[in-house]
Amino acid sequence: MAADQPGFLGVDSARGANGPGSTVSYGRDESSIAARREHAEHTLARARGREQWNASFSLHVAKVERTYGFTRPADV
Repeated sequence: MAADQPGFLGVDSARGANGPGSTVSYGRDESSIAARREHAEHTLARARGREQWNASFSLHVAKVERTYGFTRPADV
């Protein structure tokens, strides 16, 4: 659903073997992030998460100034 929203840039997710994890969603700007939050399906998903899945959660809104990475060549 998030990928179809204007301003969506990507998502990263990691989960532990027992289920808990972290998901980071990237948006172009503050207004696209706010629009995604107010999307009707997202509102329903948040409510369901609070009722059924999440005992707690935290949300951080931050600006990414720079990103970089490394991938080892397959033939090494």
